[in-house]
Amino acid sequence: MVDADQPMCDLVAYVDGGSLGNPGPSGIGVVIVSVSSNIAHSAIASPASEGKVRIAKWIGNQDNNVAEYVALLEALQYARQSKATALHVYSDSEVVVKQMKGEYACRSARLYSLNWICRKLARSLSFSISHLRREDNAEANALANSAVRERRG
Repeated sequence: MVDADQPMCDLVAYVDGGSLGNPGPSGIGVVIVSVSSNIAHSAIASPASEGKVRIAKWIGNQDNNVAEYVALLEALQYARQSKATALHVYSDSEVVVKQMKGEYACRSARLYSLNWICRKLARSLSFSISHLRREDNAEANALANSAVRERRG
């Protein structure tokens, strides 16, 4: 749990969601770094985490784009819970980044709903999102893959 008396300033999140099959067993990976001097201490961050919060979650059977949005949603919820004032997200999903920026329309009802929720949460922060290459998002990708592997056992 984040200490409510210690407000955060700015966060940077690397998010990834993935599924084995499309749809198929899915997981999300999120890496959150504080760019202020106050590092969040939470139940999901281990003492050896070097100031990073790492989240890996199984999200059931989903398609890849839903998994990508759920990863973004997780970062947004963490930012709100930790009282962050700003969040910059890096995602390797061109679809999510362009839909969040309003450059692509959401044609799927499921993605439209997730996009709407994410945009609503993002309005409470100074929010920005950027695309990055998959190979530059390796830590979040590894977390998403580990969530799926652990669940499949």
